[in-house]
Amino acid sequence: MPNISSVSEFLLLALADTRELQLLHFALLLGIYLAALLGNGLILSAVACHHRLHTPMYFFLLNLALLDLGCISTTLPKAMANALWDNRAISYQGCAAQVFFFVLLFGAEYYLLTVMAYDRYVAICKPLHYGSLLGSRACAQMAAAAWGSGFLIAVLHMANTFSLPLCQGNAVDQFFCEIPHILKLSCSDAYLREVAALVFSASLAFGCFVFIVLSYVQVFRAVLRMPSEQGQHKAFSTCLPHLAVVSLFVSTAMFAYLKPPSISSPSLDLVMAVLYSVVPPVLNPLIYSMRNQELKEALWKLMFRCVSGE
Repeated sequence: MPNISSVSEFLLLALADTRELQLLHFALLLGIYLAALLGNGLILSAVACHHRLHTPMYFFLLNLALLDLGCISTTLPKAMANALWDNRAISYQGCAAQVFFFVLLFGAEYYLLTVMAYDRYVAICKPLHYGSLLGSRACAQMAAAAWGSGFLIAVLHMANTFSLPLCQGNAVDQFFCEIPHILKLSCSDAYLREVAALVFSASLAFGCFVFIVLSYVQVFRAVLRMPSEQGQHKAFSTCLPHLAVVSLFVSTAMFAYLKPPSISSPSLDLVMAVLYSVVPPVLNPLIYSMRNQELKEALWKLMFRCVSGE
C-alpha cells in the first residue's frame, strides 16, 4: 500500500539551475508582469475616467482587465520571488489559495468572454433592442453571474483537490500550483472525483464555446448583409478584438490540457502553462486598443493628462 504522508508545503518547478539564469528569469517575469499591470491598468483608468466609454461593451472590458490583473497576479509574483531568492517552496495553504484564485479568475474570464459575445450579438443583430436587453442592471447581473460561476467552480475544484491523500512526494512539476500536477501526487482512486469535476467544468466550457461560435455565425451573417462598406468595417472593428481574445484564450488552454500524453514533458508543460496563464493578460489590452479608435483616444487623453500633471 502506498505510503501516505501529510504535506505541509509543495515544491514548485525550478525555472533554471544556475543563479545567473534564475536572475534572468526574474527580470523577464518582472518585465512581463509590469507590462500586464500597465496595459490593464490603463484600460481600467480609461474606461473609468471617460464618460463616453460608460457603455456595456466597455463595462465588460473593464471586468476583463480586472480578471486579467488578478489572474497574472495569482501566479507570477510567487514565481518571481522563487527565482529571486533561489527557493522552490510554497506552503500548503498558499498552494490551495493559488488554485482557488486561479480557477476563480480563469473560469470567470471565460464566462465573461461568453457574455461579451452575447453583447456583440445584440449590438449587431438586434440594435433596436440593445438598450433594453443590455441595460445597466442587466450588465451588472451578467458580470456578477460570470464572477459567481468562477467562484463556485473554484470552490468545487479546490475542495476536491485538497481533500485527496498524497503519497507521491510534494514536487509539483509546474511554476504554479496547477490541478493536474497536484493530482499526480495522489495515491488513491479518490482523485477520480476531481477528474469528474474537471469533466463537468469542461462540459460547461464547451457549452460556452458553442454559444460563442453560434453568436458569431449570426453576427457575421448580419454584417455581410449590411449595405454600406463603412458599416461593415465598423461592425468588424468592434468584433475582431473580442474574437482574437477568445481565440487566444481557448487555443492556449486547449493546447495545455488536451495535448496527447505521449508528447508531454516538463518543458512543454511549462511553455503551455505560460501561454495560457501569462500571455493573454499581457496581450489582451494590446488587442483591444489596436483597432478601437474610441479606446485609443481615451488612452491618449489619459496619458496626456498624466504627463502634463492635470
